[in-house]
Amino acid sequence: MPHFGLMDTEDSFKTPGGALQRSRLHVRSGRRRLRQGKISSGILTLYDALLFAMEWYVKAPDMRVPVRAESGEDLRDDHVLYRVLVRSGALDGRFDYEAFDRLVEKASEEEMPGYDYAELLAGIESVMTQLGVMPFDEAVLPPEDPATF
Repeated sequence: MPHFGLMDTEDSFKTPGGALQRSRLHVRSGRRRLRQGKISSGILTLYDALLFAMEWYVKAPDMRVPVRAESGEDLRDDHVLYRVLVRSGALDGRFDYEAFDRLVEKASEEEMPGYDYAELLAGIESVMTQLGVMPFDEAVLPPEDPATF
């Protein structure tokens, strides 16, 4: 993934700041990969960005909207977490997470050179904005080596 060498990977699993950094790095790299025609890789990278954005949101001490999880809901399950964020009002629910999940599954199995990603990218960016991950100044991120995959 595009964070290698740019951050401590373990930190992304342990701290809100690490999850936020990983999400932003993957947004940047996912966009680049899509522009380069590496569609499947770009989709998978954006998926990781979205997972860590949601993770950051529930870990962040200053989240904008309190998360209202019900008893028995496993927030480690990305599908459950997305539904909880919608129900809580942190997300508007217009992004079709289930369709995105099916697309991610397809992208993990095959390259998708003819896929028009414009609508997907707009949807991902909308979710990232609602969660507070975007906008961000790419200049504050560690410089990316465009020669990396």
